[in-house]
Amino acid sequence: MNSSYLTNPLEFLITTLFSLYILAVMLRFLLGAVRADFYNPVSQFLVRITNPVLAPMRKLIPSAGKYDTSALLLMLLLQIISLVLMVLLRGSSVSIMALLLFAVAELVLLLINIFIFSILVQVILSWINPGTYTPVGALLHSLTNPILAPMQRIIPPVAGIDLSPLFALIGLQVLKMLIHPLIGA
Repeated sequence: MNSSYLTNPLEFLITTLFSLYILAVMLRFLLGAVRADFYNPVSQFLVRITNPVLAPMRKLIPSAGKYDTSALLLMLLLQIISLVLMVLLRGSSVSIMALLLFAVAELVLLLINIFIFSILVQVILSWINPGTYTPVGALLHSLTNPILAPMQRIIPPVAGIDLSPLFALIGLQVLKMLIHPLIGA
């Protein structure tokens, strides 16, 4: 029996479960940083699934202004644990510094992907159902506003069409392309 017979499914499960929880913690961190509506159903969901781990950490690690440092530390720790498990499953070794740098790069790429998908979903929602309130739409607006608002001041609408999401997506994709090769190295 091939050793990768169980390794591949285990890698998939580990990366998927860790990635989903890291995503939830990052979304909670971002929504807190932009002061999104805490009582929004999506916000409440994120609070409920992340609070069991974050609440005890917050007693030890204070926030830095509006930034939840315990959430940042938790994301970094979870990413490192996930990477260590992958290295152990593959039977290889890696330096601690490389592990730390790779974990930070993975978190930055996740952050960029969150903004890319948030902008895309917000644009699609504006086409499908413009001007209506949805809990997800409100959170997406809160989340993307720090990126889109400065661009909207620079790039005026053309014939009533806001092009700032297009330029934001291009900029985020270029940033992602600049970071990706660093991980491969």
